[in-house]
Amino acid sequence: MNKTYKHIFFDLDHTLWDFDRNSANTIERLYREYKLDEAGVADFDSFIEIYNAHNQDQWDRFRRGLIRREDLRWKRFWLTLLDFKVADVTLAHELSSAYLEILPTQTQLLPYAREVLDHCKERYTLHLITNGFDLTQRMKLQYSGISGYFTEIITSERGHAMKPHPSIFDFALTATGATTDDCIMIGDALEVDVLGAKDAGWDQVYYNPTLLTHEHKLTYEVDCLSKLMDIF
Repeated sequence: MNKTYKHIFFDLDHTLWDFDRNSANTIERLYREYKLDEAGVADFDSFIEIYNAHNQDQWDRFRRGLIRREDLRWKRFWLTLLDFKVADVTLAHELSSAYLEILPTQTQLLPYAREVLDHCKERYTLHLITNGFDLTQRMKLQYSGISGYFTEIITSERGHAMKPHPSIFDFALTATGATTDDCIMIGDALEVDVLGAKDAGWDQVYYNPTLLTHEHKLTYEVDCLSKLMDIF
């Protein structure tokens, strides 16, 4: 495909920043420091599995405008504790605060993330579009040492919209001076990142490491970030 791009937009969580490993490390630390085994949460593996399910559900509700950001943050812990019959609202709020403090300081990137950024930085202007919270996402970039790669960081707070809504992609074009003809979006979430970009008229790269099947016609699809260096 012979098309000249000038701007590459990346998603952050699960695309460059290894959210799963960083979150698991954070929750394991909370489990130890708050002695959750003594509070009635007997098994860490079950705790993190149940937390991840509630977290995904709460994020889905937040994206649909059904709950507020503040509710998402503590209720995912509250609901997890309830599944272990631990009805402790104070503990849920404490875990939420500690999680948000520790998580952004974690530094694990996905394989080849830095190599891809180094490769692309010499050829394109790089930006981020993320549904994460502004301060949290900027801290992740700083601690993991990749903030310097990006010219513009478009968060849902800054753009007053969340992917896949077209308005955040339109906001990104205005903020960066890019056009739909010279930009491309790279992300791991098919519905949110990739189809959101496609619906906004952008080219897209679906980062699909688990090889999820779908029937959508996309610009590019890769199962490893290293393959981006064959495209750009």
